[in-house]
Amino acid sequence: MPLLTKLKKIMKSLRTKNTCGYDEISNCIIKLTAPFIISPLTYICNAVLSTGIFPDRLKYAVVKRIFKEGNKQEISNYRPISLLTSFSKIIEKLIYARLHAHNDMNNILVQEQYGFWTHSSTEQAVFTLINSILTAMNNNQMVGGIFCDLQQAFDCVNHKILLEKLEFYGVEGKFKTLIESYLTDRYQRVALNNITNNNNSSKWELLKCGVPQGSVLGPLFFLIHINDLPTIVNNDNNMALIADDTSIIITDTNRRVFNVNANQTFQDIYIYIQGVPGGMCATSGECSLC
Repeated sequence: MPLLTKLKKIMKSLRTKNTCGYDEISNCIIKLTAPFIISPLTYICNAVLSTGIFPDRLKYAVVKRIFKEGNKQEISNYRPISLLTSFSKIIEKLIYARLHAHNDMNNILVQEQYGFWTHSSTEQAVFTLINSILTAMNNNQMVGGIFCDLQQAFDCVNHKILLEKLEFYGVEGKFKTLIESYLTDRYQRVALNNITNNNNSSKWELLKCGVPQGSVLGPLFFLIHINDLPTIVNNDNNMALIADDTSIIITDTNRRVFNVNANQTFQDIYIYIQGVPGGMCATSGECSLC
């Protein structure tokens, strides 16, 4: 598909909303002015893809808090969301389409992953776990479960490790350079209310790890980052990954073997999270499980 046609399709697919990044240009404005900006935008996107350089001015994100549930006085009951510029998301969608196609063509993502992916769902993950439990019970086996939840998982993604894994999965050349450019020299600040009011915002700070939560590429980068997690766990165990939620079902008829398997699985996951080898926080040390 020609780039011009693809860009028109992307701009048409943008959600009609007035939220915006620090540049105050919302999706609504992009859609209204599409006929006038499509030509220069095509030129910019061509330059981005050919040079492997993501524009610096599109690397700024404003972080706002979204209340989830519970006591509003508890900071843990709020979820941070990154507000990126609409132009950034358009270019991200181009990168995402190519990376998604590469994943599909080479069948990269493990079958245990059920989150953030078009070919899977949480219902399938639940079915897999329940089926493995019922099968073990029918076979008179002992059943145990290990359930892990990585808090602030997107913030713990190590850029160096992610790039190494992308290269391992065949992402090379200018495209890898472009992803590296997207990840590096990113800045964010926290805004309480009006994102354009400096009195309600923190200073811009450089990000040393993590992917923006609220970005187009963030979820896919995270899936690739933890894609090798199932390979470190005993093959006899049943695992289901729903993004950053990991569930492992352990079964055996022998109690001693069952206990050894469970303890070894705990240890393997802990080592992986610690970053030895290739875990989440080899340099940041900011993961909640560390």
